[in-house]
Amino acid sequence: MNKYKTNALIEKTPFFDTFISVGKDGKKRFGIRFYRWLSIFCINFFFFISYNLDFQALEGTLSGSRFFGFHLIDPFISMQMFLAHYKLHVNLIIGTITILAFYLIVGGRVFCSWVCPYNILGEISEKLHKALVKKKIVKSRSFNCKIKYIFWAFFLFLAYFAGYLVFEIINPVGILSRAIVYGGSLALFIVAVLFLIELFFAQRFWCRYICPIGTTYGFLGWISATKIKWDDKCDHCNACSNVCLVPHVLDKVKNSDKKEEMIMNGDCTLCGRCIEVCHKDALKFDTKLKKLI
Repeated sequence: MNKYKTNALIEKTPFFDTFISVGKDGKKRFGIRFYRWLSIFCINFFFFISYNLDFQALEGTLSGSRFFGFHLIDPFISMQMFLAHYKLHVNLIIGTITILAFYLIVGGRVFCSWVCPYNILGEISEKLHKALVKKKIVKSRSFNCKIKYIFWAFFLFLAYFAGYLVFEIINPVGILSRAIVYGGSLALFIVAVLFLIELFFAQRFWCRYICPIGTTYGFLGWISATKIKWDDKCDHCNACSNVCLVPHVLDKVKNSDKKEEMIMNGDCTLCGRCIEVCHKDALKFDTKLKKLI
């Protein structure tokens, strides 16, 4: 993909071209999407070999795991556990704090684009959905992104009143993670239905409007150290909004009168897709930790 010669929009760019970037010097190199998918593959592959080959490096699933014996627990799982059973074991507390500290440094919703296996299916459905919209087979629908907070609270209330982690029955992230490690199950039907909803009804429906896991990491994203940085080289072509998983995060910077500004919105997944399509190189990764060095 050569962003300097083409308007690199989702519907105009061949899917596999997005794994390769062409620099101003004309040289081809692996793009950010390639490294994101590689990250997702490697993390989940380590889960697989730890269980199936007794490698014992990264044991468990994305819901709860041990990295060389050190516990790592998804924060939303811990919240459900506490509300369902009114207590947390020490290992759960340690594992949750470790994950929170990590994502406060690397960026809150970076989990969604660099770790979550459902993101790969989401990006495939997104490409197909755009193609169907272009052919006028389906309509593009969007909703208020704030409804995700309602779902976040709803699933926590379910855990509290049911005394059970109800969300985990339909959680596509957990279903896929368990399927990768332990093998497929009928629960994959839920993932298939969700994929079809995103294909024919609304683009990235789960990630944008429902997923309480992403919402939880989004809270961290507001104060996390790593951000996307924008500067006024921007010519407002809107290519970044076209490819962004959560385009509303770009609204403030695109209307800014500053020379440069961080994207502070916690919904940003730091997927880097905006960086890869910006022909003015007005966007880049940055960290607030530089001030400490």
